[in-house]
Amino acid sequence: MAIPQHTIDQILDRVDIVDLISQRVKLKKTGRTYSGCCPFHQEKTPSFHVYRDKAYYHCFGCQANGNAIRFLMDLDNRNFIDVIKDLAQQTGIELPKDDFSAKKATYQRKITETTTIAPSTDAIITSNEITDAPSLSVDPFADFYAMEPMPGDDYAALSANDATTEEHSLYDLLEQVTLYYQKQLSAAPHAQNYFHNRALNENTITTWRLGYAPADWNHLEKAFPLDIEGLKLVGLIRENDSGKNFDLLRDRVIFPIRDSKGRVVGFGGRALNDEIKPKYINSPDSEVFHKNQLLYGLYEGRKNKSIDWLMVEGYMDVIALHQAGITGAVATLGTASNTDHLNILFKQNPRLTLAFDGDAAGQKAAWRTLEIALPLLNDGRELRFFILPDQHDPDSLIRQLGLEQFQQLLNKAPLLSDYLFAQLTKRYDISHPEGKGMVMAELRQLTNTLPNGSYKYLLSQSFRERLGFGRKKFDSSTQDKDLSFDRIDRNHLLVALLMHYPLLFPHFETLRAFIPSQSNTPIRQLLDILDKIYDTLPKDIELSRYFALGAAANLHGKILPILNQVDIEDLQINHPEELDKHAQSLFVSMKIYYLKLKLKHPASVKEAHNLKKQLNDASRSLTELQISEP
Repeated sequence: MAIPQHTIDQILDRVDIVDLISQRVKLKKTGRTYSGCCPFHQEKTPSFHVYRDKAYYHCFGCQANGNAIRFLMDLDNRNFIDVIKDLAQQTGIELPKDDFSAKKATYQRKITETTTIAPSTDAIITSNEITDAPSLSVDPFADFYAMEPMPGDDYAALSANDATTEEHSLYDLLEQVTLYYQKQLSAAPHAQNYFHNRALNENTITTWRLGYAPADWNHLEKAFPLDIEGLKLVGLIRENDSGKNFDLLRDRVIFPIRDSKGRVVGFGGRALNDEIKPKYINSPDSEVFHKNQLLYGLYEGRKNKSIDWLMVEGYMDVIALHQAGITGAVATLGTASNTDHLNILFKQNPRLTLAFDGDAAGQKAAWRTLEIALPLLNDGRELRFFILPDQHDPDSLIRQLGLEQFQQLLNKAPLLSDYLFAQLTKRYDISHPEGKGMVMAELRQLTNTLPNGSYKYLLSQSFRERLGFGRKKFDSSTQDKDLSFDRIDRNHLLVALLMHYPLLFPHFETLRAFIPSQSNTPIRQLLDILDKIYDTLPKDIELSRYFALGAAANLHGKILPILNQVDIEDLQINHPEELDKHAQSLFVSMKIYYLKLKLKHPASVKEAHNLKKQLNDASRSLTELQISEP
């Protein structure tokens, strides 16, 4: 059974890991976590901790850790499918049924026993013309032997006794239609000229399997006379009010759309004459095509192992960027971006850039996407807004500037916090207190939709400081200092960071699992204190600092010298996204440091194995965050 990742994530979101584990382990609330004796090894002193907010458990003793699925798999020695079925039933989420799904993706194809039709020479496609086509469950050329009827052939003459039906795959049919459109392109110079005028080379045209739909209103019916039912199911053939069939795509260049497995599931058709409206027509939703859950170019980007992802507006933008070397470009399928699209991309990389035209329509789309994205911005996610110059789209801009200059502009794309500040301060005159108050009031409405976390509060604090309500701005001498996270002792930096921004504690909550409980370091003691007081911390940044400082009064002898030595403001963190990213990187580097220490004296072979696995995972995270290992 193939279970999509978004279904697994949905199940984990609905499972309360504390309730699930407390059915098997006696848990007691200790600060923000729940603790008990570990079920995976014998112990008398509880070292097993469950983190409800992170949906995660960790044993300080044997280093067992994971989510709800891993807990049940390890504790009951069950396989993944058994566990996921039980959790799906408990949470009321329906799992895909392979047999049923396969049944829905089929149609009744006509077959004949007495009639044999010679293939048209124009319709025959040889195997060396297939590029990047997924394997088929049937002969990929079977239907081409019945394409383009020869003069005199009369399909209407087939009687009910001559024809029967058999189950046939919609995916196989769409693959054959793709090959047909590709073949038609080679015989349509005006369609070829369209692609060449857009500076696409032959390799790109072949790689993206671009094609052409003839102007004939019934070309698909003639090419696939036995597959009319299937073509209607995928929306490529329709009926008019008189009951006559006609093709959806006519005299258009064709963009095959692939799903995550590389299978063609639909098509986009672009008119060759800009006067024809609509300019683009897409396949309608069907059993195999769901435009709100697909992104054009995602399969190709994954295939190229892309790291950075850029959402643009059109198919040609995607193809042009890929051809130039920006292989993480994707586009929606004729629809506005939605939460599914954004979540798909955030799963590829927590840092995402959105490209919009600089005109009024582009600005409106950018703001609409910002409002959609805000509820998805958990700590660690970063969104940038690449606003294109007037009269340009990504396709035309990269052709004019070239890759290097385009990449420079892309790298300077404003963070969400900068974009939001710029947009709100355009609406109100911030030279007066009333205007500043309106900006903060509108910001408050927007941040209310953000998930609870440090970013939500850091964004508000950032606006306060920019509007002159907070700390003094950096002067030029401070900005010229050569300071960075890498030049300060990480242990001291973590103490200073947490005392300056106590609301960042959730980033470092699980670090206690790697620091020996008997450790007398200020880090371990400070983390224990913040664990107890975090839920009562004031949400105002300044007040939270005083609150944390008072709670840590018994540590003043250790932490005050550190605070006098490390000035967080000198680190030039001007955006909440930067602070959030630095907190993530600091956590990972500290985790690696303590994992290496524990690996020097593991308590058992099993613990050594678990520690090595976690060390490998953490090192991989460092690579993804583009940070140097300590």
